[in-house]
Amino acid sequence: MTRTILDVHILQTVPPSNLNRDDTGTPKSAYYGGVRRARVSSQAWKRATRKAFNDLLPPEELGVRTKKVAEALAERIVARDSSLQGVAVQLATEILKAATGIKIEVPKRKEKKGEEATSTAAPESSYLMFLSRRQLDALAALAIEGSGPNGEVKALIDHLKGKENKAKARQAVDARHSVDIALFGRMVADSADLNVEAATQVAHALSVHKSDIESDYYTAVDDRSSDDESGAGMIGTIDFNSATLYRYAAVDVDELQRNLGLGLREGESPSTPTEKAVGAFLEAFITSLPTGKINTFGNHTLPSAVIVKLRDRWPVSFVGAFEEPVPQGSGGGYLRESCRKLVAFVTDLEQKYGIETAPDHSWVFRVGDETKELAPLGTTVSLTSLVRDVSAAVAQRLTSGATA
Repeated sequence: MTRTILDVHILQTVPPSNLNRDDTGTPKSAYYGGVRRARVSSQAWKRATRKAFNDLLPPEELGVRTKKVAEALAERIVARDSSLQGVAVQLATEILKAATGIKIEVPKRKEKKGEEATSTAAPESSYLMFLSRRQLDALAALAIEGSGPNGEVKALIDHLKGKENKAKARQAVDARHSVDIALFGRMVADSADLNVEAATQVAHALSVHKSDIESDYYTAVDDRSSDDESGAGMIGTIDFNSATLYRYAAVDVDELQRNLGLGLREGESPSTPTEKAVGAFLEAFITSLPTGKINTFGNHTLPSAVIVKLRDRWPVSFVGAFEEPVPQGSGGGYLRESCRKLVAFVTDLEQKYGIETAPDHSWVFRVGDETKELAPLGTTVSLTSLVRDVSAAVAQRLTSGATA
């Protein structure tokens, strides 16, 4: 069966930074090829990508992942009917229970000594719940309808006892997924049939070379200290590293289209939602950056090279090009030699497996003289052209019936 798989490969140089730290505050790392590498977890970069969607897509195309899902739904209910302000949270709680089977209750918080126990906190789900804004709106409409003309919680509970009404609530949660849910998936532990299979796989970013962790010893001076007062107001250390990272992600376009569904608006092509999602993901994943200790290091960088390939069989990572750590170049740096190793590895790998991609299905975006070696790997384009051309190629594949 022919598939539509989008592979995204990125080389990005990051100066001293602590993008993603472990429980001790140390930058995450991993051993690969027998040496310690800098590592940024896939979860950290997926989070950064999701945040970047806020600047690229309208709110109705995105989801909300929160334990405070009852509050989020209550806001939708009140927006539709302000007279339900007093019971909105209760209505939201009941319909969420019916729709997802999830446990929702006021979290137990230990009261400080001398304080009276309060019950003003809103109920929360037992784990993070991921719902699209369209799904929240659909649930809000059903809650208002089921609570009757007087907005009674008991009326909604009785309403949801009907199998047909409960089925409608579940259907509201299982339709019209947002772009981020369609891409990264969703798990509903209490109702496995509501799970959404992720269309995107994101690898842990790894440095192409050995990377050591260093420590910065810092002091802070008390502004009100006089000149004859010695010592610092505060001292501490921050761990950091620097690296040229190889980043990789694969998008199963067929799964993405199944998650999003076909075009919903009049005159819209069936592939339009998927085409828009692919374009948004490309730009967000390429330009996003985890914000760990960003104020301390100001490590705002953008990728030096991006390679995108549209495949029809399986996703392929090129991390094997860097199993042997890249040596430092004669003039310093790792980027130039990384590009050379990548070209040699990709060319040999694709030829041996017979998976070469056509020129119109392989694109290269690069910055600087150090990346000129990458030119043979695809059509050289600007970032804007990359996003546009890849999205158009995906749409063409989908509409031509190339996918099952």
